[in-house]
Amino acid sequence: MALSRIVLSVLIGVSVILVSCSDEIDPLALPPEQRQYDTAQLLRGEQLYNQNCASCHGPGAVGSPNWRQRGADGHFPPPPLNGTAHTWHHPLAQLRHTIKDGGPPGQSNMPAWGAVLSDQEIDDIIAWFQSLWTHEVYAAWYRMEQRARANRG
Repeated sequence: MALSRIVLSVLIGVSVILVSCSDEIDPLALPPEQRQYDTAQLLRGEQLYNQNCASCHGPGAVGSPNWRQRGADGHFPPPPLNGTAHTWHHPLAQLRHTIKDGGPPGQSNMPAWGAVLSDQEIDDIIAWFQSLWTHEVYAAWYRMEQRARANRG
């Protein structure tokens, strides 16, 4: 009887800790083995991507064919977002920033979407294109994301 109360107390304590820490858990940065996207979020993300991003980044997030070469304007064309380019080399904060505030001046023609898309819509788009990444690509991104978060302190 006493053991049951102890176990119950421990379980309640763990639950309270998990709930209190849940604000710090970013569902977009879960370890690969826990990567389970909400279907509704993926559907929203895909729809938002198709409405706002596909005209530049292509259907299925395949990017421009020559995305590694600067165009006549000196800027790089839109890269693939499907895990076959460098998008996964960027931490989540940078992905959010680039979508919200636009690409790096002098390097990209990526417009700022912060006045068009909410933070949640930006996260929905990121969730959708991350869902296209292979397990290996996401795992490499996740390790990099953890290092970036540790460096932010």
